[in-house]
Amino acid sequence: MAPLRHDRYLAALTEQSTLFAEALVGADPQQRVPTCPEWTIYQLAEHVGQVHRGVAAIVTRRATAPPDPSELNVAVAPKDPDGLCTWLREGAGELVDAIRAADPQTPVWSWADDHSVGFWARRMAHETTVHRADAELALGREFTLAADLAADAISEWLSLFSLPQAVDFRPGLAALRGEGQILHLHSTDPGLGEAGEWIVRRTPSGPIWEHGHAKGDVAVRGPVVNLLLVLMRRVPPAEAPITVLGDAHILEHWLEHTRFRTHLG
Repeated sequence: MAPLRHDRYLAALTEQSTLFAEALVGADPQQRVPTCPEWTIYQLAEHVGQVHRGVAAIVTRRATAPPDPSELNVAVAPKDPDGLCTWLREGAGELVDAIRAADPQTPVWSWADDHSVGFWARRMAHETTVHRADAELALGREFTLAADLAADAISEWLSLFSLPQAVDFRPGLAALRGEGQILHLHSTDPGLGEAGEWIVRRTPSGPIWEHGHAKGDVAVRGPVVNLLLVLMRRVPPAEAPITVLGDAHILEHWLEHTRFRTHLG
């Protein structure tokens, strides 16, 4: 199943950044974010805004080598709430403009196996979406998301864990190697079709995945946005409106060993 259209990612990046900024209105910048316990709301927003600006610099410069962090535009975010909202929207706008000015296939550096501008459009759309979820959940608000975006975010996340170099960023991912154990994710949303089902196999060389329907050692069924929040460790399985069938320990093991972050989203 191919990723979504390039312009879909750019529209999502704009929309999710706007919704993120709107969520900040009236919020206490020093409120802690339970799903990112080392951060406050302010630090969460600053992280997103800095990543947007850093990736915009990579795309604008057509950088094909790992960037020197000192050369990226990662200025400290404004402390006042109104300024923070504006700064967040402006950074997203700069990133969208930079990506639009390039062909999606333009070569640029990334830490993944896809070294193209298109990679960053997809990565930044989903990075922004998940951190918006962090903010919404911290503020006690409901998080909603279009089914196609939630499904694609799951596919992208699984693809990142399947990269051979992923274990270099997070050695603990080596624990995801296995002997063929299968995790089956099944969205109950109408209309997604094959894009709403995932078969994840733990092989001796690491996890691999594909779209499809097959009996697994554990199956997780539910609305795709809830599957995403569980898979991203934003909501514990027991607190989500999902059904877990089979060996729940396999799901628990997966979640325990998928703590993954890079310095640029």
